[in-house]
Formats: sequence, structure tokens, C-alpha cells
Amino acid sequence: MRPRNASLLTAALTLSVACGDDSRETGGSASASGATIGTITVSGSASASASASASGTDGGTDSDGTSAGTEGSASSASGASDTIPGPKFDLGEVPDGGIFPEDEGCKNVDLLFVIDNSGSMEDEQVNLINSFPGFVNAMQMQLDSAESYHVGVTTSDVNAYNACSGFGSLVTRTGGANSSNATCTPYASGKAFMNEADDLGQKFQCAAKVGTGGDGNEQPMYTMGLALSQGLNGPGACNDGFIREDALLVVVVITDEEDDHEVNACNQLPQSGSPGEPGDWYNQLVAVKSGVESNIVVLSLIGPPAPNSCPALDKCNGGIQGAEVASRIAQFTGMFTYGTVGQVCAPSYDTFFSQAIGVIDSACKNFKPPG
Repeated sequence: MRPRNASLLTAALTLSVACGDDSRETGGSASASGATIGTITVSGSASASASASASGTDGGTDSDGTSAGTEGSASSASGASDTIPGPKFDLGEVPDGGIFPEDEGCKNVDLLFVIDNSGSMEDEQVNLINSFPGFVNAMQMQLDSAESYHVGVTTSDVNAYNACSGFGSLVTRTGGANSSNATCTPYASGKAFMNEADDLGQKFQCAAKVGTGGDGNEQPMYTMGLALSQGLNGPGACNDGFIREDALLVVVVITDEEDDHEVNACNQLPQSGSPGEPGDWYNQLVAVKSGVESNIVVLSLIGPPAPNSCPALDKCNGGIQGAEVASRIAQFTGMFTYGTVGQVCAPSYDTFFSQAIGVIDSACKNFKPPG
């Protein structure tokens, strides 16, 4: 709690000097340290991630619980030191009357779900739909400052069943094998995305069951970028009004294959994957939030690298169990302060999403308004 008058301020400063500790020394915690997400451990904080980024390493968390792409940096990220730091009085500007302004946090949250709709994704879509109501309810309860939610779904290819089809268009209708095969609109927004006025459980169940008839050349990073682009979010465009400048952006990627450039080993067909590399995807996404990467949360349910990797996906024989290791998507996710990886092959996503609430809450509390 911040001091409200001169006496409390004096007491607070005295206590800081006596203890030699100040939570601001490390910039504030980004998430509950050591929280387990499925079999993935979220360790460290926003400051730890930022420190990792500053030293040229990834800032998210990977499957062994250390900063993604970082070996041996856990001790520096934890802030451990043999020397007790002196007090740091970063009190900011005190308004008239000696009252400190309250932290407002994020008022709006935009959630984009990028769902692989290829032939092996039926079980994963069911898991996602089953876990979604608890995820959204917990988020609405935890994020005290948030007042409005936009929820959109896109696929890993062109959704031919949409009235507004094309890469990155938000799902309003599904079709094909194992889909809800339904028109999911109208949404309360009157547009291609859901909001807090919808029955989100019901509407999301329709939109997220995109089916398994999609292209085997998955391009989730490409569709993600287009779904959030100015071209598709402008007036009259397919995703008109979905992305808001003053909203925390939460991107959830769910796929059981890597997004890469390869030649299919079974029939020698080229698989282009999404254009660019992980760094390009990162830059594109950060540009959506005017360069403030901490205003973005990335949750990737994929085949993570070892030691938490899923059983191998038998792509040559039509296998639908397990997942291909998605090192590139994991690398992309780890570039974000609030980036978290989980197992797409987990029997339930409840634990992953439950613990991810803490990550989203931290990002919301540290949200930087535009301008």
C-alpha cells in the first residue's frame, strides 16, 4: 500500500532503510514465481524476463522452468546477491495534497485464439473448448481493472467457410470434418468477434471447433499476424474493430506441429509454413502494440522442446496423437516478457490456463497506456 500522508511516508522510508529492501528494486513481479503451468513451470518475473532480454537472451519461460533460451541465468534473474541493496526511493511525483495516484491497470483485454485446424487436431480442440469457460471466468474475476473483453478465433489456414474468408479472418462460421458446422454469429459486438455481453462459453464452443479439414501446411504465425493487422481491422474489413489500441493483447496459439519451411518427408511436397523467422513474427506482433511488448501476453500450447516434449506425431501414417516439437514457436514465445509454453498433448488444459491467469494479471497490472 502506498503512503497517504507525511507520517506514513516517514514510517515507510524508515522501514525501507532498516530492512534494506524495496520491491521496486527489481521492477515488480510479473507473475507468481514458480507457478506450474501443466508440466511447464513459470519462474521469474517481468524483471527477470526483461533482464534476460537485455542480456541478449529470451525473456519468456520454457519447459524446464528457466528463462527461455537461457541456461545458467536463473541466479541473476532471481535477484540473489551477497550484498544487501540500499534503499531506493523512487516515489515519483506526488500530486497536491500528498496523495499518490492509484495504478489503473488495463481496462480492456483483446484475446486472439489461433487454432490449428489440420487433420490431427480434433482432441486438442475439444480440450480447448472444455477449458475455456473456467479460463475466462477466472480471468474476469482476477483482473479487477478490466471492464471489456474482445474474443476472436482464427485458424492456421484460409477458413473457406467464413462469409469473410481469407488468411487471418476471424471465425464466424465453421464447416467440414469434426467442426461445429454452424454459423456462430451474431455476436453481441455485431461484428466478427465476441465480447463480454455474449454467452462466451456457448459462442466460443461454436467458433473454436473449427474442425480438422484444414490445410496440412499450417501457418499459424502468418494468420496471427494478419488477424491483428491494420488491413483486416480497419473500418469495413473482416476483423473491423477487434484490436483496440488501449487493450492488453493476449494471443493463444494451439498447434501440434511446427510452423516451418520444410519438405514433407512422406511425399516430398514442399511445406512453406509462415513467411519469416521467429524474430520477424515477434517484431510484427510488437508493432501491433506500438512497440510496447509488455502489453502482450503469448500463451503457446505446442509440442515443447525436451524435457517436456510430447510423444512424436506420426505424420507419415496419419497419426493424430502426440505432437511435433515446435522449437521456432517456442523461441518466438520466449521473446516476450509474458510468454508461456505448455504441452498441447496434455489431457486437459485446465491447469495451464489456471496458472496463466497470474501471467495475464501481472501484464494487466503493468499495462502501459498508449501515448
